[in-house]
Amino acid sequence: MAFVFKAQDYPEQPGCYLMRNNDGEIIYIGKAKQLRNRLRSYFQTRHTSKRLLQLVSEIASIEVMIVNNESESLILENNLIKIHKPVYNRALKKDNSGYAYLQMTDEPLPRIDVLYRDRRTPEERKGKSPPAGAPSGDQPHRFGPYYSSRFRNAVLAFITDHYRLRSCVSLPKRACLLYHIHRCSGVCEGHISPEAYRETAREAAQLLTSRDGRLIETMRAKMDEYAERMEYERAGNMLSHIRVLERLPERQIVDRELDTVQEVLYFGRRDVLIARVQEGMLRSFALHPYAGSLGESGPDQFLLSHYRDQAPDELIVSRVQDAAAVQSALRRAGRKGLRVTVPRRGLKAELLRLCRHNYVHRTGEDAVESASPATAAKPEASPQLGS
Repeated sequence: MAFVFKAQDYPEQPGCYLMRNNDGEIIYIGKAKQLRNRLRSYFQTRHTSKRLLQLVSEIASIEVMIVNNESESLILENNLIKIHKPVYNRALKKDNSGYAYLQMTDEPLPRIDVLYRDRRTPEERKGKSPPAGAPSGDQPHRFGPYYSSRFRNAVLAFITDHYRLRSCVSLPKRACLLYHIHRCSGVCEGHISPEAYRETAREAAQLLTSRDGRLIETMRAKMDEYAERMEYERAGNMLSHIRVLERLPERQIVDRELDTVQEVLYFGRRDVLIARVQEGMLRSFALHPYAGSLGESGPDQFLLSHYRDQAPDELIVSRVQDAAAVQSALRRAGRKGLRVTVPRRGLKAELLRLCRHNYVHRTGEDAVESASPATAAKPEASPQLGS
């Protein structure tokens, strides 16, 4: 049976959409600032591309994942395409494409490098070599992801130049040109001790992880210093970096720095929406029925039943009658180290709010109370299958 598109079935928020065929296979993943308009363009536009016409003809269902802003839709789309590798997505399939991180390498004399994240699960990684650009050995310090390559390169250029960190992959025996033009500390030739170099690298990492605007403040101070020394070319170069960095990306919560597995559970009246977060990356939403008729004890019984045989490292839940008792029971069942968290603020609470938005869309519960006033939006451009 041909898929029938109904615009009212889809939200007007930003997010990603996963198109599946009759076999349930994901055949295309896309992003949108306004999901309803983007999806409408697939079915209410006269297409000339044979590939696009073929895609539309194979669609049997469309799942949407609502996010908070465009930044999150960009990053989520990038991760989902690499995880699922849909047949109709041409770009972003390779692990060394899309949005990258910066990393402080785990070498004795660290340097800043570009990193493309390994999105495979621990089971998928067993016995296989990491993809190009992924770290090996101990986990390095990662910063990002940067969905703007220009922004990322500006950060890299400033940190390398300001802290005079080495950029060579193999340490040379003699200082190169970069040392003589004051862009490297010359640690290879002993112009700075290894201990002092490592302390400088720690300061650079601390600056990259700061959330209080110190990066741009430090850059402005350095620009003023160059100007006072009448090094106007370097001051101008620093100003260009600052102007790029001032256009900061929107805050995002769909891809973070974690080495654990979390599941985020929003309990409604009849169902629970579970978000799977693998090592900081949002991977999926799934709706499950639970015994809502049992009142306050319903979430506890669902957790004890659903996670009896296997469980992630942490359960982040919207409500539970006795979190300590559930955590203790699951630990006794073999889930050692598992945590049950009921956050009231912070990033985990924001993940729960994101689950609630997706729960409301999928179930229709509280749709009137939570819906914001409708706003007119222009239809998005006809989709392209380049991503």
